[in-house]
Amino acid sequence: MTTTSGPGVDLKAETIGLAASLELPLVIVDVQRGGPSTGLPTKTEQADLLLAMYGRHGEAPVPIVAARTPSHCFEATIEAARIALKYRTPVFLLSDGYLANGSEPWRLPEMDSLADISVPFTSEPNHTGPDGTAQFWPYLRDPVTLARPWAVPGTPGLEHRIGGLEKADGSGNVSYDPANHGRMVQLRAAKIASIVSDIAPVEVDADEGAELLVLGWGSTYGAIAAGVRRVRAKGARVAHAHLVHINPFPANLGEVVRAFPRVLVPEVNMGQLSRLVRAEYLVDAWSVNKVEGVPFKAAEIERAITAALGGGDPQEALGLCLEESSLAVSQAAGGANGSLLAGGGASNGNRKGSGASPNAAAPRPDMEEE
Repeated sequence: MTTTSGPGVDLKAETIGLAASLELPLVIVDVQRGGPSTGLPTKTEQADLLLAMYGRHGEAPVPIVAARTPSHCFEATIEAARIALKYRTPVFLLSDGYLANGSEPWRLPEMDSLADISVPFTSEPNHTGPDGTAQFWPYLRDPVTLARPWAVPGTPGLEHRIGGLEKADGSGNVSYDPANHGRMVQLRAAKIASIVSDIAPVEVDADEGAELLVLGWGSTYGAIAAGVRRVRAKGARVAHAHLVHINPFPANLGEVVRAFPRVLVPEVNMGQLSRLVRAEYLVDAWSVNKVEGVPFKAAEIERAITAALGGGDPQEALGLCLEESSLAVSQAAGGANGSLLAGGGASNGNRKGSGASPNAAAPRPDMEEE
């Protein structure tokens, strides 16, 4: 397991491709931050989704898991490790600055309730050569998972070659054969695609008769859930689904997104999940985007949902909400400065006596912030 942010993923893209070629387990935790380049190192963003999906040369698909709350980071890590070990593949675990700096109560789980992440290492040869001798073929795959066997380096009789050059199916010898390369590309892709049968379907929280689905991923969970509750409290009908597995998508996602006339996808990027959903399912997924180094607020999601339900432009509604928030902050700052300039010592005294600590815990991502 290795932890980094977007620039680290950029620098090690070749190594991730190597892990995909070797077909060995690796969990890459990407705590996303504002970019590009050095960008906003301490601010949040969700802009590495397409980097995780496609950021390697050649055909090198890898699974993607996304945590949605601080406490869910534990579950998501276990899930990423389970997939990596079972399917012998690198896996991206996407977090971001908001989750990394957030906190919430978390009950320690019972060990028996956790997924099994033990590794059944190969301990004996698995192939018989033409001369009848026992051999170890490192790319002789499991018929169900398509995962290759994993031998502890140095095990007598199981010595084999590894490296970035294309391998012959089964034997693992270096191969430049065109047909073999095509087969290996297809096998690696099929292995990742087969994970769909081993992950949970996406859950939908829907009101009866709802015509709008709000689809999210990652740390937008809290703001979306709170925004949905707010519009429901006003009598509107809306549905909410949140993705943990992004590659492959859950098996029922196509059925879910096609069940609603409109799909709204709020993201702290320029619309990356919405592009994937449109390409995969040919549905008109509307993007609602915010790329300011700060997460969505519940009020912003509420405004966007209300606009979408009314036939308006949710992105325009979000922009108006952001402008109003900025104006309110400016007015509040101006008022505070005016009090201080006028000699209002009480204001400064109240701030000192408020009991607020500069080291206070960051707000939970599911808090309903205005």
